[in-house]
Amino acid sequence: MLDDTDRRILRQLLAEPSLGTAELAARAGVTAATCWRRLERLEAAGVIGARAAVIDWRRLGYEVEVSLRFTLDKTDPRAFDDFLQGARGVPEVVSIETFLGRVDVRLTVIARDMRQYQEIYRSRILTLPHIADIEALMLVATIKDEGALPL
Repeated sequence: MLDDTDRRILRQLLAEPSLGTAELAARAGVTAATCWRRLERLEAAGVIGARAAVIDWRRLGYEVEVSLRFTLDKTDPRAFDDFLQGARGVPEVVSIETFLGRVDVRLTVIARDMRQYQEIYRSRILTLPHIADIEALMLVATIKDEGALPL
């Protein structure tokens, strides 16, 4: 599906998402018109979903990041839907993922400090419906966090 030109464009785009089409084209070794057409095609095909800002939460004062793994009580057929609806309403939840296996859902929660995390956990997380079990993993360090593919 992707040829060498697409891969060069995508590599440059991943390296610096804020590049304009002309600069992206120059770095990928194609004309601006070719680059624009390729980007349009990649976006239409869903290969490029969106260009987004990456926000460093720590620089905004959020020092605590916790991954919470949930096993839900699935005796109620609406357990997933109810839980996910509740989790979406917690502003400090920055990521929601569902899984097959022992863990049903993982939430990533951020807080300014442990005191705020404890308040979020007690007042917003523990009140979510259909929780059977929770496992908490506190982030110590991020070693590698790349959205890049081996193109």
